[in-house]
Amino acid sequence: MILADKIMEERKRNGWSQEELADMLGVSRQSVSKWEGAQSVPDLQRILEMSKLFGVSTDYLLKDEEGARTEVAGESFELNRRLSMEEANAFLADNEVFSKKIAIGVFLCVLCPVPLLLLLAYSETDLMITIGVAALFALVAAALVFIIPAGIGHSRWSWIKEELFDTEYGVDGMVRERKERFQGTFVTAITTGVVLILVGVITLVLGSMLTGKDAVAVALAGVLLVFVAVSVFLFVRTGIVKDGFSQLLREGDYSRKKEKKILDVVAPVYWLSVTAAFLAWSFIGNAWNISWMIWPVAAIVFAIIATICNSMNNRS
Repeated sequence: MILADKIMEERKRNGWSQEELADMLGVSRQSVSKWEGAQSVPDLQRILEMSKLFGVSTDYLLKDEEGARTEVAGESFELNRRLSMEEANAFLADNEVFSKKIAIGVFLCVLCPVPLLLLLAYSETDLMITIGVAALFALVAAALVFIIPAGIGHSRWSWIKEELFDTEYGVDGMVRERKERFQGTFVTAITTGVVLILVGVITLVLGSMLTGKDAVAVALAGVLLVFVAVSVFLFVRTGIVKDGFSQLLREGDYSRKKEKKILDVVAPVYWLSVTAAFLAWSFIGNAWNISWMIWPVAAIVFAIIATICNSMNNRS
């Protein structure tokens, strides 16, 4: 039995028409017709996709001699949904808005200690501390106003991340083109963010050394956090957009259905613990002038944790 006959046999075994199989493979019905008529041969990528769709080995499809039908054990390759061009454009537009709202929320979270630090640089009276703490909680509340509704609204696209799906003709090409155009923006944002953090650190160190005053050091710490907040905004904003392209193209972490990442479980617990530690140290120890240091240290530690968790996921 030749490849053409096996394609026809497996298609009929699954109860699919030529058009249905063509849609699953992202080709025209005429292409499937030519394959089954032995007028042309599918490329290697299509053969691999058909072996997964039919649940058979590639050896069974490619060997001309009659042989036992070898089913492939393991993960089922069931295409639960198809992503249309309209859906892809809607997802990318929604992801753009989602990235801005989340980035603004994170920006406000990082920025929240700044009013308190600037007030403490001039006075450490109870009134200044009270105003600073009120501003801190106001910024956190404002951040949640951006983050929570954005997350709820964007959850309608969770199936793109969690399910296996196929795309209609032209979708992959459109997404790749937009991803390539965005790459320059992504590189510029990352570079700008890194430079801003370095400028902020240098400003803090030099300012503290030259003046030797605690008040100046506290004020410059606030300036550093502003620089960090802007950098984090750029990182989160462009990172989410870039990640959206990867989701649609099923690249990287989205190339196949995976178990829940370790980092997805660790991250919420970690940042809640950091927030609790910050508030406890600040309120109980009355250390608002130095407790801000928790955030840059926590960011560095989280980067290390993320690297370890990703390494563990890759080995599993």
